Amino acid sequence: MTAVTPTPLRDRLGLPDTTGRSRLVGAHLIDSLGTGLILAFTVVYFARSTTLTVAAIGAAISAARLLALPTSIAVGPLIDRYGPRAVAACGNALSALAYGGFLLAGQAWQVVLVCLLAQIGHVAYWTSSTGLVVLASVDGERTRWFALVQTLRNTGIGLGGALGAVLVAGGGTGELRALVVLNAASYAVAAGLLASWRPAPAPATAARDGREPGGYRAVLRDRRYVLLAVVHLAFVFGSMIMSMLLAVYLTEGLHREAWVAGTLLVLNGVQVVLTQSAVARRLERFRPTRVAAAGALLNALAFGLFALLAAAPGWAVLAGLYAAMVLYNLAETVATPFVEELSVSLAAPERRGRYLAVYQLSWNVGQAVAPALLTLLLGRGAAWPWLFLLLLSLAAVPGLLRLERMIPTP
Repeated sequence: MTAVTPTPLRDRLGLPDTTGRSRLVGAHLIDSLGTGLILAFTVVYFARSTTLTVAAIGAAISAARLLALPTSIAVGPLIDRYGPRAVAACGNALSALAYGGFLLAGQAWQVVLVCLLAQIGHVAYWTSSTGLVVLASVDGERTRWFALVQTLRNTGIGLGGALGAVLVAGGGTGELRALVVLNAASYAVAAGLLASWRPAPAPATAARDGREPGGYRAVLRDRRYVLLAVVHLAFVFGSMIMSMLLAVYLTEGLHREAWVAGTLLVLNGVQVVLTQSAVARRLERFRPTRVAAAGALLNALAFGLFALLAAAPGWAVLAGLYAAMVLYNLAETVATPFVEELSVSLAAPERRGRYLAVYQLSWNVGQAVAPALLTLLLGRGAAWPWLFLLLLSLAAVPGLLRLERMIPTP
């Protein structure tokens, strides 16, 4: 009788092999912890620590983000030349310096400066992050690594947000300054972990030696990758509902208490953390384009349900909100690792940094445009931003299926 070899627990859970990569895992978790600490409290910090109005602070932060838009394009060649690990470590170090500068910022131009430096650090790190997965993953495990990174990100942001809320609840500037110091320290630790991590050496490429012609022109001539970056905007806009739309829709559009938005955010974090790796494992046998298209359809269903709640009877609203959130969370766990996998697999290795920079640019453009566009639509009616997101998600499906036809069948 043939003995059956048991499946390792790691494979059953859909986790990648992290042996020798604990510093990378720690860096991802700590980076996300820092993001969570300050994510929801930047405006609050400057409002309490300076004499600036909330409108002036918001304008300063928006100006910083707009000024930082070209960052990913500048970072791409640096990744090709020095590798993603060095660029990601420098990005985290710059973020640590920038958040330390928060303690000294008191005028509008100083707020613009420190927020600009922080945004440049964030963009440098996240443009490099998919390249870090390439360095860490062994054959066949890239999707699992992207799922793990997403899990670590949600875990870190959730823990950081909870700790930040506890500190801010004190109500004084002392607690807020402690929050900023902790945030700066977290980025410094993440930078140190990345700088000391020694992955297996990547094979040399022509771009590293400066002999590969084309640069960004070659990337923009790659119709497959340009299509992916455009389709990715649908997922970027969808991701912005957590920070830009959900709370104001609940309070202003549905006239619900603010704590409901808090419970939906917790549901998002818990559901993604508990299910991301398992969902990715079950779907990894399918083509990434098909899985991403399924995620777009799930997003469309979730946004359609959110839109219907604007006209739903009061007794149905609360249950509908949680149902829509579960669908939205499922779309995130289904699509995210596979869209990230496409961003790497379709990139030419010798110019991967530039390819990832174009992909990151779709993030940066979406994050810059979405706040103004979504709030403008919300002003016209509670359902309008959700209907826009629904149509955008549906439009992504034929785009992804078109992309599939452009990729040779493995």
